[in-house]
Amino acid sequence: MGIEIERKFLVDADKWQVAAKPYGNSLRQGYMVKEPGKTIRVRIANQQSFITIKGQSHGATRTEYEYEIPRTDAEELLAGFCDNIISKVRYDIQYAGNIWEVDVFFGDNAGLIIAEIELSSEDQAFEKPDWVGEEVTRDKRYFNSNLSVHPYARW
Repeated sequence: MGIEIERKFLVDADKWQVAAKPYGNSLRQGYMVKEPGKTIRVRIANQQSFITIKGQSHGATRTEYEYEIPRTDAEELLAGFCDNIISKVRYDIQYAGNIWEVDVFFGDNAGLIIAEIELSSEDQAFEKPDWVGEEVTRDKRYFNSNLSVHPYARW
C-alpha cells in the first residue's frame, strides 16, 4: 500500500520573493473524483503525466497511488473528465536534509503559496525555512481538490 505523510504550510510571500530558489516546474491538474475520503487526480508536469489516487487523510497520513501515463491520455482526461483545472509552479527546495515542495498558484488561486514536506512519520522532526508560516495540514480548504472547486480568490 502506498502511504503519503505530508504536512502543509502557508508561505510568507515577502520572504519567498527574496529566497534563493531553483527553476520551477509548471503543473496543470484536475480531479476526476473529489469526494470525502478519495480523490483521483490527473496531472501534467512538464514532460511527464500522472494519474494519482488518494485516500482519506488521517492527520498528515493517507494512502496514495501514483502512475505515469501518456501525455495524450492526460490531456484527454483533463479535457473530458475534469471540470476544474488548477495551474501552479512547483519549486523543489532542499533544506536541512529534506525536500520542500513549494506551490505558487495561478488563476483563481493566485496569491496562494503553499509549502509541503513529505515525512517518514507524523512525528518526524524537521527544520523549517524562514519563509514557512502557519501550518494548514488539517485545514481542508487548502487541499488541492478543494481549491479546484472553492478557489482561494473566492474565500
